[in-house]
Amino acid sequence: MSRNIILIFILAISLASCNFNDKKLSGDYPVTPVDFTRVVVNDKFWSPRLDTNRLVTIRYAFRKSEETGRINNFAVAGGVVKGRFEGIRYNDSDVFKIMEGAAYALMVAPDASLERYLDSLIMLIAAAQEDDGYLYTCRTINPDSVPRGAGETRWSNLKDSHELYNIGHMYEAAAAHYTATGKRSFLDVALKSADLVCQTFGPAPDQLHGVPGHQEIEIGLVKLYRITGEKKYLDMARYFLDQRGNASGHELYTYGENGTNKDYTQDHLPVVKQTEAVGHAVRAAYMYSAMTDIAALTGDEAYTQAVNTLWENVTDKKMYITGGIGSRYDGEAFGGNYELPALTAYCETCAAIAQMLWNQRMFLLTGQARYIDVLERTLYNNFLSGVSTSGTEFFYPNPLESDGSHQRSPWFDCACCPTNVSRFMPSLPGYVYAVKNNTLFVNLFMGNKAAVMVGSDEVTVSQQTAYPWDGNVLITIENPSQDEMTIAVRVPGWARNEVVPGSLYRFAITDPKPVAINVNGETQKCEVNTEGYILLNRKWKQGDVVSVHFPMAARSVLASDSVTDYQGRMCVQRGPLVYTAEWPDNGGRVRNLLVDKDISFQTTPMPEVADGVIGLTDQATALTMDASGKTAKNSTPLTLIPYYAWAYRGAGEMLVWLPFDESVASPSLPPTIASQSHVTASYFYDKLLAVNDQVYPSSSSDHNLARLTFWNHKGTEEWIQYDFEELQMVSTSDVYWFDDGPDGGCRVPERWRLEYADGQGGWKPVVKHGGYPVEKDQWNHIVFVPVKTTAVRLKIQLRDDFSGGVLEWKIQ
Repeated sequence: MSRNIILIFILAISLASCNFNDKKLSGDYPVTPVDFTRVVVNDKFWSPRLDTNRLVTIRYAFRKSEETGRINNFAVAGGVVKGRFEGIRYNDSDVFKIMEGAAYALMVAPDASLERYLDSLIMLIAAAQEDDGYLYTCRTINPDSVPRGAGETRWSNLKDSHELYNIGHMYEAAAAHYTATGKRSFLDVALKSADLVCQTFGPAPDQLHGVPGHQEIEIGLVKLYRITGEKKYLDMARYFLDQRGNASGHELYTYGENGTNKDYTQDHLPVVKQTEAVGHAVRAAYMYSAMTDIAALTGDEAYTQAVNTLWENVTDKKMYITGGIGSRYDGEAFGGNYELPALTAYCETCAAIAQMLWNQRMFLLTGQARYIDVLERTLYNNFLSGVSTSGTEFFYPNPLESDGSHQRSPWFDCACCPTNVSRFMPSLPGYVYAVKNNTLFVNLFMGNKAAVMVGSDEVTVSQQTAYPWDGNVLITIENPSQDEMTIAVRVPGWARNEVVPGSLYRFAITDPKPVAINVNGETQKCEVNTEGYILLNRKWKQGDVVSVHFPMAARSVLASDSVTDYQGRMCVQRGPLVYTAEWPDNGGRVRNLLVDKDISFQTTPMPEVADGVIGLTDQATALTMDASGKTAKNSTPLTLIPYYAWAYRGAGEMLVWLPFDESVASPSLPPTIASQSHVTASYFYDKLLAVNDQVYPSSSSDHNLARLTFWNHKGTEEWIQYDFEELQMVSTSDVYWFDDGPDGGCRVPERWRLEYADGQGGWKPVVKHGGYPVEKDQWNHIVFVPVKTTAVRLKIQLRDDFSGGVLEWKIQ
């Protein structure tokens, strides 16, 4: 059959529509979410963001995928065009995530142009799929020369290949596309792939028994099960979960030097025996989401107990005040219990999305508001920080302190975060309401109008609110049920004097102001049940109005004594929003501030930050140290903005946890030649300005500090350069190397040298006696013949098998 005939056949399939005969599932979540297609958002805060995602972000992400070869890879793999594979082995997944978001967008607002574009992509994906259902463009394009980590043959390196991860995202996208359009074109590609997976993996002797290194396919398989009712997909999802930590089924995955990192992919123990959140945070939270699906769909109590235990560990010991998870840059991973550094917090945007997916499932499993409390905290803080109001700039990590080296980026080589944003944002209206029997749960507060099936009746409900700036919410019932109906209004934890479930954070002072609620002007008892809801049960009438008032004072938050990084510090929360101090509003610096523990804020509109933003103002003390070591204290106005809006106005200092104890404050240090230098580098991965931020390490593996690394360059010669504002006489240099051995990939360099600008456009080595020291956990100090110059440069030769980096570099 000719290529043209094949493409015509594919096109015919892609344009065909038919209905899939859904089969009734034997078990499911006790609580049912109200689908986002049933909720029309008309909210001053959220509507612009949803519109921007639909009209800008999704299209922008597709365009970037075209520019970076992600989409062309499918065309090359399908023989449509000639070429070679471009990018990283898991780039296929980015296209699938954007397609999922685009399908959601079509459900909300039909768009013929976008639908045609999706049809064209599906043609390419179908062409790229091999005859037996295998789909992994980097191998299909050139099976004899695959990218690093892909494995020599199919499924041979599941630990690193992302073969199963990629197609897991395809399953989710195909399910969304089928639901949006009724077309089988993409779904058939997904089912063909899933059938191959079910044939290839399983308990039989002639099957493979490995597990995906990056969890995700489990979620996708469950979605295929929901659409088709085919239990083999649910069984396959469970098999992958049950196999984790099963050393008799496969060689358990380890990482690091000599395999010392055993929990990076959560393959160290069977999933039902895991009690602590460890390893890569996104993989973990995707796995916990899938485990919750299995608990709901099978009724397996061991799975239920496991996700409860893991959730308690995350929420009570490993979650940031912003809802973020994953404290370590190394491995994008959870740290130990209570390991929550601010400056080096990772809090990946993808991890925030995974955190919300998991907490929504935990709510559906239990009907408890505490899971929505965590979801809301993550939504308004960590997640929203990850995307600009323009919809075209993104944060990958979301730290809680910045030295000025952080700024949103238009794209990343590893573009998981922008593409994940594009698919989560349009699904947000589906988190507002849920139903169980005759109870309607009101979980999130935003202006909207929804058509909800409660029992056998379709009820119309709407909200009017200025949330999150204002705590007043009006809920109007139209077209009420013929029977009695209970409206369960979530009372957020912060309105019940609870920062988060558990004891990780607490308010400094209890707010005595109560929640108020009335129906048609008649005051109701505000009795919050054990699940965190106020229940209003009655036979509702057309036009009934529920008025809710949540007090929204700005309040100081303290951390558990077990979190050593935050002792003597406080942060500020108002409603669901965490606030932060940022450079534009505070004289250009904030890391040298000291506040009163009993500080009391005034609210102030700040339209210059973004539309609708309400800031907080009071006074603070700025600390400045002179050359003799004496600290001066000066009163200064203090302004805080919502955390999600930091860096909207450019890069600069930012601080969430404000010191009230002077012993933990950080006075501005007197300037040095290094701190006033302009820094450049041959290449850098982490933070360029880490090398001259005057924050000094305790060891070469000090993960509480920012660092400059050359990851993942290995065996190369790199350089870091200081350019001075004027001629300087220099004669000593001190370098503190970054080395995260034995598990990490950075080591002290093979060798290094120091050069200076000779004033004639060239560089000369400094003249010194003896060699250049290359030592861990100490300053590497050299003295050289004084030179007068405008610039100096470290020339660094990395080891053949390792990258490297610098924590601090002093020059005098």
